[in-house]
Amino acid sequence: MLEQHIAVFGESGSGKTVLISSFYGSEQEPENARAGAYNVVAENPSQGTQLHQNYLGMKKSGVAPEPTRFSSTDYRFLLRLKGSAEGGALKSKPFDSVRLVWHDYPGEWFDQGVSGELEAGRRIETFRSLLGAHVALLMVDGQKLLDNAGEEGRYLKSLFTNFHNSLVLLRDDLLEDGKPLTAFPRIWIVALSKADLLPDLDVNAFKELVIEKAGQEVIKLAEVLGGMVESREALAVGEDFVRISSAKFKPESIEVEESFGVDLILPMASVLPLEQHVRWAKTGKLSRKLTLDLVGNAEVVSAALTAATPALAKLMQKNKATAWLALAFNQLVPQIETALQSAHERLEAVEDASATKRENLAATLQSFRNDLTKAEADSVLVRSLR
Repeated sequence: MLEQHIAVFGESGSGKTVLISSFYGSEQEPENARAGAYNVVAENPSQGTQLHQNYLGMKKSGVAPEPTRFSSTDYRFLLRLKGSAEGGALKSKPFDSVRLVWHDYPGEWFDQGVSGELEAGRRIETFRSLLGAHVALLMVDGQKLLDNAGEEGRYLKSLFTNFHNSLVLLRDDLLEDGKPLTAFPRIWIVALSKADLLPDLDVNAFKELVIEKAGQEVIKLAEVLGGMVESREALAVGEDFVRISSAKFKPESIEVEESFGVDLILPMASVLPLEQHVRWAKTGKLSRKLTLDLVGNAEVVSAALTAATPALAKLMQKNKATAWLALAFNQLVPQIETALQSAHERLEAVEDASATKRENLAATLQSFRNDLTKAEADSVLVRSLR
């Protein structure tokens, strides 16, 4: 199973609850549930029902979901792949599903701090739970940008300073004996939430605004994050930007159909870090051991996108860490790079009812890559060039 984690950070009111409700609810729409190579299922049925209820409340009644206060929740979603069962040499690695784990960090801990030792301990444990995330979203509230028109720098400086200060307070409790962390979000994307309120601010203009008004604060945030992580060169903070509108709020209705950027959550969580980690591995920014930790799902993806070599298939079955370490750069990294750079479109599997799960995984990942490319062309996403 391919498992990817995403952590979402934002001050209270920045739209995190609306975002996850819009993400899950839109995937439950009948036309989306029937089409494509996969269905999105909540592993916790109660969570799925709550998120779907939030979405339908917005769609049918124009009622926004109640904000969660000091609530840290992990949501686990399965992308249940369609297609017949697999056989053959890779049978021990079934491509039944992709898991997305969504970590929601309470916004109040950025703008209000904590009250007492019990809550301080809960904040530390919450942050530890998301250390395995591949991608982190730092939410910039479009409403607050609009409220501070002409003085956007005041809001942006305050926002990134709050992020920075919160992490400084956590640092000593997260590092055991001062040792840097290997499991840590490596890609920190700056996300403009409620972007529909600023229709003339495309993602490139948003990036320029953040860098112009709060560039030093972003640098300081990158420094504190870099001080917590092994191979700090393999860290991208404020290099990727995205515009997201979970729904368009009108005086008497909420138009969930007019959302954009929400459909990039899965591609950003799955394909974006894999591509970035491979680039870092090739340029020597990762140790061999860290490469295996970060590209831990690469054997699944490379087997799905390309024909796995007999040697690689045999290693996959044995799953010996020492063997992976020895051959990571000789076989694994080049193969996954070739798979990711393949220009061959494999989306025909989506329309083929007899497609295998491996073919559907290939089609899904290729579709995600296409989504990222299109989002860049539409000025919704900017990816790091490093």
